Amino acid sequence: MFEARLNTSQVLKKVLDAIKDLLNEATFDCSDSGIQLQAMDNSHVSLVSLSLRSDGFDKYRCDRNLSMGMNLANMAKIMKCANNDDTLTMKAQDNADTVTFMFESQNQEKVSDYEMKLMNLDQEHLGIPETDYACVVRMPAMEFARICRDLSQFGESVVISCTKEGVKFSASGDAGSANIKLAQTSTVDKEEESVIIEMQEPVTLTFACRYLNSFTKATPLCNQVQLSMSADVPLVVEYRITDLGHIRYYLAPKIEDDEN
Repeated sequence: MFEARLNTSQVLKKVLDAIKDLLNEATFDCSDSGIQLQAMDNSHVSLVSLSLRSDGFDKYRCDRNLSMGMNLANMAKIMKCANNDDTLTMKAQDNADTVTFMFESQNQEKVSDYEMKLMNLDQEHLGIPETDYACVVRMPAMEFARICRDLSQFGESVVISCTKEGVKFSASGDAGSANIKLAQTSTVDKEEESVIIEMQEPVTLTFACRYLNSFTKATPLCNQVQLSMSADVPLVVEYRITDLGHIRYYLAPKIEDDEN
């Protein structure tokens, strides 16, 4: 038997919004330590890794490991039926081919349950090596989303370069070019508004805008985003989910044409 309960359905709605643009379907791997999801996006360019710890749920039970393949568009249809402050319970039997989502209103006067068919999906677990990154930038998530949105109007790629002075985002195309520089914040009252750069060595890498814009769909989940970069390895964009876990997006840098 698998059962996981959250006091507000809003968290899972936001998690789903953060991944459903990139993935059509995905397998939720449930164990007694929590729920994991790892999948390449539809075009096999980026990787999504979601981790929800069991101790972050209000109630969590998983008697034996369970892999639930879900169509995320169908799951989103079900989640739309929940109010943000409804209690959400996910349930499945050990060898079931369906999962049940139960929503309860705060006054317990309305209870709705939705059953969804599970899918058998081919799983490819990609070992993600632990890397010591040359640059780690923590910055306001809203600011990162805005930069990605603004720069995508100028070019298909964004160049992120990190030095001890700060971090610079650049894009150029037929219309012209754009550069946005963020200096490390020296004094800050609110931690979520700070820009913090930890740097071993300077890094400059180029990434496809449209993927970065998809990653920023996770912005409502937290105030800060963390970007980890090293030469020739995928960028990691991490959003923490308060008291519950994290979403990490991995995106390989573009190889510049003039090197080919």
